[in-house]
Amino acid sequence: MTDSAVLTTFEEHRSTLFGIAYRMLSSVADAEDIVQDAWLKWSAVDVDRVVQPRAYLARTVTNLSLNKLQSATAQRESYVGPWLPEPLVTAPDAGDAGDAVEQAESVSLAMLVVLETLSPLERAVFLLKEVFGFSFAEIGDMLDRSEAAVRQVGSRARSHVQARRPRYDAPAETRRAATEEFLAACLGGDMNRMMELLAPDVTVWSDGGGRIRAALRPLHGPDHVVRWTMGVLARYLPGQLEVHPVNVNGKFGVLISADGVTDDVLTVDLDENGLISEVRLIRNPDKLRHVTVPQAPAAG
Repeated sequence: MTDSAVLTTFEEHRSTLFGIAYRMLSSVADAEDIVQDAWLKWSAVDVDRVVQPRAYLARTVTNLSLNKLQSATAQRESYVGPWLPEPLVTAPDAGDAGDAVEQAESVSLAMLVVLETLSPLERAVFLLKEVFGFSFAEIGDMLDRSEAAVRQVGSRARSHVQARRPRYDAPAETRRAATEEFLAACLGGDMNRMMELLAPDVTVWSDGGGRIRAALRPLHGPDHVVRWTMGVLARYLPGQLEVHPVNVNGKFGVLISADGVTDDVLTVDLDENGLISEVRLIRNPDKLRHVTVPQAPAAG
């Protein structure tokens, strides 16, 4: 196979490889590094002898990701405050056809948080089977385990995810309207409207990683959420914050910038009554380094 053909074959599967690595590691930067390492390994082998390039590359990326998770797990055990995944932010009109969204396959932050509760092996088996469609026999070969063993791991992981995954997924337009209305109330200082939009059992996770002001524990209940939010906003001058609609892991969210620099990425989930039940606010600058402020005019 020529060098050009080797590269072409790799590029055909790049989206899948990034998708596996990102879901395994919940980090855009780490996923990109894993894909680059996979390319170096792929370019060094006799690819003419590889019968199934997709499975071979998936095995390479999965095992690289498992190795990376060994150090990542230790870091997360000492993480300051709530941990949230590194967001994959794309333009609001990218849709499912957008390259980055396709790579992430519309995995919400909520689902990545659920996947984080799995062991590394459970996570790998679940993703390879349930998301990327590999058979248990193929996964066994990738992970050097028997088909029966990975089948058992996969069943356990699937049950775990089913029990913890979000129960309700609001329509896109409903999610967008609720998000925009809540942010307008926040920036306008309308505390009564904020309270009306929040579910009685609302929970807010704010990830600052000890690098920037954020709640060190999840916030529960409308009163706590509103008071904390207004306290954060009081640190900014009027008009200093701008709100940009974006896609966050394939779902509507917002990027909030201050003086032209990304300050926060936010997503919300709704309950069956259309009230905001969960808010995820990523503030850690390390997780936002790859996120640029959209050039289009800001909303709000």
